[in-house]
Amino acid sequence: MSGTEAAGPLSKDVLLVFLPGAEDTEWTGRIAKRHPGLEIIWFNAFKPGNEFTRPEEFDQEMWHRVTILATYLPPPAHLVPKVRYIQLISAGADKWPSHPKYQDERVLFCTANGAHAPQIAEWVIGTWLSHGHKFQRYASLMETGKWEQSFDVRVQDSPGLRMGILGYGAIGRQCARLGSAMGLEVYAYTRNERTTPESKKDDSYCVPGTGDQDGLLPAKWFHGPTKESVNDFLAQDLDLLVISLPLTPETQQIISEEQFEILSKKKTFVSNIGRGGHINQEALIKALETGQIRGAALDVTDPEPLPSDHPLWKAPNLLITPHISWKSLSFFSRLLAIIEANLENLATDKPLINVINRKLHY
Repeated sequence: MSGTEAAGPLSKDVLLVFLPGAEDTEWTGRIAKRHPGLEIIWFNAFKPGNEFTRPEEFDQEMWHRVTILATYLPPPAHLVPKVRYIQLISAGADKWPSHPKYQDERVLFCTANGAHAPQIAEWVIGTWLSHGHKFQRYASLMETGKWEQSFDVRVQDSPGLRMGILGYGAIGRQCARLGSAMGLEVYAYTRNERTTPESKKDDSYCVPGTGDQDGLLPAKWFHGPTKESVNDFLAQDLDLLVISLPLTPETQQIISEEQFEILSKKKTFVSNIGRGGHINQEALIKALETGQIRGAALDVTDPEPLPSDHPLWKAPNLLITPHISWKSLSFFSRLLAIIEANLENLATDKPLINVINRKLHY
């Protein structure tokens, strides 16, 4: 579809929304009216059987005309010779670093950072509460109709405990907001130092009423790109460790045998909503089996899907979900809000939001 009014600044652009969902006609209508002449193509990339349409399966002549692209899967570079702005639907860019368009600094890349934060933070806190209050135990008792009020079952609530957030982006900040409301003390870790009020601010998209936009919630803030700096952070008597990092060469298996040994002092509960590659899974299994940590919750594994015979499935005190913590009925409306804001910025020569640092890949 395209606008019918006098041509606007984006009148020479073709926007392809290549997402797993039906067209939001209210949104496309509003965008067409706001940007006359912009051609908008919406392709539902979801196929029956819970599969994605590969970019190569879509009309190649159409691909060649695209200048603005919203996508999850990277298309082959030869399909998008004219693209100038790519909007990812993920918070990270780990599928893209080797892509020729990603390596072309003339092409703008933005993430959906912030669109996932509320629901993922709820997953983190939900799994933490499930572990502390033994919800899985009672769910299993329901299957046999057993009423158990054992005083031997120890329940741990949150006030006075400490949450460490490894990666204080939009997701980490919302985890901090929820955790603080429950009485958890928050320690934050970022790669770069954040000592000034300006440096502590969140410059990503933020759902109104969520997050920690001014960076005021952490009681302490740690930083550094080295293993030693990460270990120092992990040694802060953390009761709950939330891993909310992008996956980069620096963060690959950032939690392994040495780190679990450090966490064993407090028997930290580990929650990973980053990527499976952040944790050495053999070391995690050992940490769970030997009681180095009290438990863990994973929404990401390596590989994905996790094979049915993988030993991780049988590790004790572990909850695994199949990379679904991002799901929310509100997700796509938030993603479209980011695209809408960036189209406006593109049309008015203003800086886009959620622009990727292609040296750090987030």
